[in-house]
Amino acid sequence: MPVPQQRWWRIIPVALIMYTIAYIDRTNVSLALDPKISRMMGDLAMDDERKGAAMGIFFFGYLILQIPGGYLASRWSAKKFVAALLVVWGICAVGCGFAMTFGQFEIMRLLLGVAEGGVFPAVLVLLSHWFPRQERARANAMWILCMPISVAFSAPPTGWLLSHWGWQMMLKLEGALPFLWLPIWLYFINDHPREARWISAGEREHLETTLRREAGDVEPEQHAPFWRAFVHPVALLMMVIYFLHNCATYGCMTFLTEGLQGSGIAPNGLIYGVLFAVPYVVTCVVMIITSASSDRKGERRGHLAAVYLLGGVCLIASVSLAGGAAHPSPLTFWSSYALLCLAVAGPFAAIAVFWAIPTETLPKGVMGAVMGLVNAVGNLGGFAGPYVVGFFKQRTGGSVVISFTILGVGLIAAAVLCAWLPKRVQARSGNLPSSGQDPASC
Repeated sequence: MPVPQQRWWRIIPVALIMYTIAYIDRTNVSLALDPKISRMMGDLAMDDERKGAAMGIFFFGYLILQIPGGYLASRWSAKKFVAALLVVWGICAVGCGFAMTFGQFEIMRLLLGVAEGGVFPAVLVLLSHWFPRQERARANAMWILCMPISVAFSAPPTGWLLSHWGWQMMLKLEGALPFLWLPIWLYFINDHPREARWISAGEREHLETTLRREAGDVEPEQHAPFWRAFVHPVALLMMVIYFLHNCATYGCMTFLTEGLQGSGIAPNGLIYGVLFAVPYVVTCVVMIITSASSDRKGERRGHLAAVYLLGGVCLIASVSLAGGAAHPSPLTFWSSYALLCLAVAGPFAAIAVFWAIPTETLPKGVMGAVMGLVNAVGNLGGFAGPYVVGFFKQRTGGSVVISFTILGVGLIAAAVLCAWLPKRVQARSGNLPSSGQDPASC
């Protein structure tokens, strides 16, 4: 019997839109903090260094629920846990629009990070309950498309709202979106196929049997101590890779509009929103191609390294070509912009393949908690990246050449480190998977 396909049209779209709403809370602030189209930096007395800190403080709060989020999703209910977080992060997102000082805004962003922190590992666990191994990267990619989609579709209206209503009203209106999606999430989502009435009994049994068999491939006969998962070389390596990944992702996002300087384009919110969105449209295409190829070939490490290398090389080439010139020629500007589009696509395209690895190589009992830990530590890059860019930009006359080059080198380093990730699932044993260096041990 073929594996049921209704899951793709029920689980994925609802999860995608839910996390799209969450990601809008990062995109809209990136645009609001551009002084050419918004008064936010002036109203809150912020310079470039504070701008980086304001974006990054979110990720310190994001740490708190990563491990508990993965654990609760695995042992309790991903559906109920995410539903509770929808309410809390909606309150915090709206609260950001009421901030009157830099300190108040930092506090609200920190609390927003706490509220959204458990969502990512919880949804990864949810998808592992619905999609077998041969579909895992595609399922992750279809859901994680929410990240570039949220930018591509929200940046133009966000720019328009900033131009016509101001940053505070924009944050309040877009911050209220989780409340609208909560009833849809509760109605459409089930934690496991066995709870779903919208698939046939035969399809349900086929899916449950397949997932149980795959879990048996990585579940040790003697459960290793829970704490060992957190010090295993694979988990530690993934933390480093994901940290470098997020440095580039959020460092570029926060200061992306800096690349438009000298373009001759008028500082119009809607136009800047469109140009901000284009790299993320490119990202959607690259994500789909990469994840489909990874699933078809049953290979993860090479695909992961390739897109990290693409992102790093293109980012360095983009800023090197522009050279920090105040008035580059149109050809130079658009060539640099095209390379920047590919640079942004690199780390995003890696996400789906990256998160397929722990679901295929870690025992079910520790998978959720380990993914939470990797996501927590890795997302510190969401603070470090914007802060590094802001720090060097303020000390180099407003140029992002040095800081973006540092981010690009980080992505190239991540590509090299991918060689030590596990190749494929290890057969039953009492230990967690090895690092994959030796083919015989993979």
